[in-house]
Amino acid sequence: MSLELTKRAAEAMSVLEPVSDRLQEAVRNAIAAAPVGVGNALDGTWLGAPLHPALTDVPVGAWTAGAVLDVLEVATGSEALRRSADGALAVGVAGAIPAALTGLSDWRYLRGESKRVGSLHAILNSAGLTLNTLSIVLRLTGRRNLARPLSWAGYAIAASAAHVGGELSFGLGVRHNRTVGLRLPSEWTAALDESDLQASVLAKATIDGTGILIARSQAGELCALANVCSHLGGPLDEGTREGDSIVCPWHGSRFDLCSGKVERGPAVFPQPRLETRVREGVVEVRQQPD
Repeated sequence: MSLELTKRAAEAMSVLEPVSDRLQEAVRNAIAAAPVGVGNALDGTWLGAPLHPALTDVPVGAWTAGAVLDVLEVATGSEALRRSADGALAVGVAGAIPAALTGLSDWRYLRGESKRVGSLHAILNSAGLTLNTLSIVLRLTGRRNLARPLSWAGYAIAASAAHVGGELSFGLGVRHNRTVGLRLPSEWTAALDESDLQASVLAKATIDGTGILIARSQAGELCALANVCSHLGGPLDEGTREGDSIVCPWHGSRFDLCSGKVERGPAVFPQPRLETRVREGVVEVRQQPD
């Protein structure tokens, strides 16, 4: 399924927009009401990378193994292969639950086309999970001849969902680091007058089309970060300052003002930090050398 075909399939789901809007709001509210560590755990902030893609390998891999083992069990009549197939199916179902939770977390702030493609991804995954769960129930009751086609169909749908997820990530750039590719100055470059940095002011300088956030820490240290939020590109200079932290105005990601370290998701990638110096009353910045 090409990206264009995926987009067309997702566009056909526009009728579900009111439902997805309410679901997104419910997910956002639930995560916001939970302790900060819950949201950070679901987003992958602690890992330094989105957690959802890593977890999806578990159900996809387990259901692939289950489908192969089912075929081999039919061909050989092996009891060991039968138990292995059932076990692989169960591992896939169990692994699909945390994958779904982290997927909802990633989806909660998407808009427009990305949101619709994400909804298609979720619906396909839900269908695959349902069929595989039913297959396990039928296996437990001895109706394997019906259980196998259900799990094979569930696997096919889940594989399609995985492809849509790939299009969502690589085709539409969801959960990519939005600071990658920014043109940061490699040499010392004048940014703004030092007099513009009074008290807790968040100042923005633009160098070769790239926004740079510059401020002083509470201890007086001069700090500079890329102004584009690594999550979905929000302008950090329009955010709020909490001590030596900056909070993105779009989705609430929180970064250390001087190191760029992520303190709270949904962002998982740190903000690029620039070196700073003052010469003759002018603040200069440059990208940190490798």
